[in-house]
Amino acid sequence: MKIKKRFSRQMQQTTLAFHLKQHSSIYLFVTILFLMGIVFGSIVVNSLSFSQKEDLFYYLNQFFGTVIEGETSNGREMFFQSLFHNAKLILFIFILGVSIIGVPIILIILFMKGVVIGFTVGFLVYKLSWEGFFLSFVSVLPQNLITVPVLIMMAVMAITLSFKLVKRQFIQSHQPIAPLFSSYILTFVAALCLLVGAAATEAFVSPFFMERVVNTIF
Repeated sequence: MKIKKRFSRQMQQTTLAFHLKQHSSIYLFVTILFLMGIVFGSIVVNSLSFSQKEDLFYYLNQFFGTVIEGETSNGREMFFQSLFHNAKLILFIFILGVSIIGVPIILIILFMKGVVIGFTVGFLVYKLSWEGFFLSFVSVLPQNLITVPVLIMMAVMAITLSFKLVKRQFIQSHQPIAPLFSSYILTFVAALCLLVGAAATEAFVSPFFMERVVNTIF
């Protein structure tokens, strides 16, 4: 039994390594694009006017007040909101992958995801310095450690499938598409399962640590 489990684990590792090697250039490209989005989002913070920054910080202070008073959203409600939002995004990428013109939109989604994260972290650091860094570390990082790799993985698979469909449509390639499409569906299902963990982290783990950091800062 142990030998069978070890063999299964080795097969999974080999399959993953082969997948990463086969699509390494696309993974590199979308990862760089995502990181560019983070950098752009942090730069946008500096381009805001003083009044815009103060308005944002005012609403942020109101949110901090609700955290201190323990009046944040119900964990169960936040879990389903997060899961629905991310699942909707993954489903959109899945649909774009089977369309010939979906690649540019997928890249824009990844870039904008990076912009949102970069702006959030950049604004917190700008207004609260090191305290803002620690706050973003506990409020933004935990769930995105799952969400971002899932988005990148799904985007790579969608882009790969889209390129194969384009090749079959315009270059008359006879390469079988069924195995790739099966992997595509399995990736989508796996992504949804991982997003459950991301939603649970955002709903129950991040608020726990965020409340303690906010109480320490204020």
